[in-house]
Amino acid sequence: MYEASKRLFDLTAASLGLVLLAPLLAAVAGLAWLGGLRPVLFRQQRTGYGEQPFSVLKFRTMTQRTDATGQLLPDAERLTGLGRWLRRRGLDELPQLWNVLRGELSLVGPRPFLHEYLPLYSAAQKQRFRVRPGITGWAQVHGGNARSWDEKFALDTWYVAHRGWALDLRILLLTLAQLLGRRPPGADAPAPRFTGSAAPTITILA
Repeated sequence: MYEASKRLFDLTAASLGLVLLAPLLAAVAGLAWLGGLRPVLFRQQRTGYGEQPFSVLKFRTMTQRTDATGQLLPDAERLTGLGRWLRRRGLDELPQLWNVLRGELSLVGPRPFLHEYLPLYSAAQKQRFRVRPGITGWAQVHGGNARSWDEKFALDTWYVAHRGWALDLRILLLTLAQLLGRRPPGADAPAPRFTGSAAPTITILA
């Protein structure tokens, strides 16, 4: 019952969001274009429900600057001031409403990570693939990228085990509060690459 009603909620919210936010989407796209963030839309292979890959959509927040050898510069060096502002306000995530419509994302769930990380996960970390990934999630409202990889995995695993309408609504309200207020330092910074780890025992914030 919960899964079916959640999917219906996602479809309704994403459809309304794309219609009502169309002027904002156009404005952000224009700002990104003028700010040199081209092409405006950024696509990347992430891992979704059942370990299946999909192409996530975002507004671009980093330039495509390269070094003398033609390799992309580190993420932190390519993130622009405009891109940082878009991330802080969550505006770079708006195109993912289309992913929600397609059934690849939910509004709430573990954030999808790069598909190339899939072979590196432990059995416990793979619990995240029992549910659709989300635009926002339990780890995002508890520090996001300011948390270590192990902490993010543990928070996401806790969500999978305790998911329900009460928790989802709490996450949505906390997300809104953070977008309208101040997010923890480092929450929107580019995450370091995941190289594999054994998930430790940590205290989960309930």
